[in-house]
Amino acid sequence: MSSLFDFDAKPDAYAVMGNPISHSKSPLIHTEFAKQTQQRLNYSAIQVDAGGFEQAVGNFRANGGKGLNITVPFKQEAWEFVDEHSERAIQAGAVNTISFNDDGRCVGDNTDGVGLVRDLIDNHSVELAGKRILILGAGGAVRGVLGPMLALQPSAIVIANRTEEKAVALADEFDRGEQLRGCGFPSIDDQPFDLIINGTAASLQGELPPIPTTAISNSTCCYDMMYGKAPTVFMAWASEHGALKVLDGLGMLVEQAAESFFIWRGVRPDTSEVIASVKAGL
Repeated sequence: MSSLFDFDAKPDAYAVMGNPISHSKSPLIHTEFAKQTQQRLNYSAIQVDAGGFEQAVGNFRANGGKGLNITVPFKQEAWEFVDEHSERAIQAGAVNTISFNDDGRCVGDNTDGVGLVRDLIDNHSVELAGKRILILGAGGAVRGVLGPMLALQPSAIVIANRTEEKAVALADEFDRGEQLRGCGFPSIDDQPFDLIINGTAASLQGELPPIPTTAISNSTCCYDMMYGKAPTVFMAWASEHGALKVLDGLGMLVEQAAESFFIWRGVRPDTSEVIASVKAGL
């Protein structure tokens, strides 16, 4: 016979922090992962005001929180906050996953790059090895994916940005010689690329980066890191110009979340059903 004191321990607490955060799909994604893998946890979304990041993390941790995802605009602050950085976080210069270890140390990782690579290779059969890749934009989203992409040995990656100096500086930081270079949009190669990735925020404003049509052919895969209910302007442009595949970033979102889940729980969830579920809810 059970007593009044036979109760389960509280589920482990995880959350995503950002601003704004109400649109976040992370609670839905991690709840689906937990059901699928029979892990007992609660995952919430926490809006953090500017200047309040450190206190918000401290409060979450003091209340027994086990881990956090960090999104815009706090990935840089998360980098400064943690005690240790994974190799991926060092390459990215930003942290999107925090683990609070039993020894009291706070470890930062970055799962964006592996999320993009897994979505391309595992979900869409897009090979990166030996391929010519054009990446539009030189901000944090692009910085976060360069390391894992370079590790797969593409023949070349060109980073093109509105401000040329920013693209050149980012390429120089990774220092891969001929394999990686930065340029302004007007200096994009005339010959077609195997893969074009839009890492700019232009899609959020319904704008298209100034990409020459010579960069695309009927064997080019085009990938927008953004996603929405309808195809983005970049995806529409890719379709109009006969791209082989036109993809959005929803799979990247779910795959980077799966990597965070694995870091925290030691279990790797299956992502295919979750991607379909999130897509159906858009």
